[in-house]
Amino acid sequence: MVSIEDLVRLRQARDRMDREYTEPLDVTALARTALMSPGHFQRSFRAEFGETPYGYLMTRRIERAKALLRRGDLSVTEVCMAVGCTSLGSFSSRFTELVGETPSAYRARSHEEIADIPPCVVRRHTRPRRA
Repeated sequence: MVSIEDLVRLRQARDRMDREYTEPLDVTALARTALMSPGHFQRSFRAEFGETPYGYLMTRRIERAKALLRRGDLSVTEVCMAVGCTSLGSFSSRFTELVGETPSAYRARSHEEIADIPPCVVRRHTRPRRA
């Protein structure tokens, strides 16, 4: 069980990932934000939020990438870099794993069915999820 103090610090680290997803964040830096050792941070984060810090950060990045790809004005490589990923291969693999299709296929298909839906609703229903 995570203490209230630890929960507050874990949420601060998660909020940092939400704000700074384009930055090169690693477990050590995030653990510092939570005032925890890296190992304790990883275990506590997974216990509280159901996924690793890296998994959470990549899900945020893929979520933002989907929005950029729907716009259609950026290449897959530009989107990869814009969301803070440095490896196109790793980005494409994680995108395909979470979304079920490659970034190129996602970008190429029509997204008209969600064009008139408010962005906050689109985010909720298009949020990447692990199977």
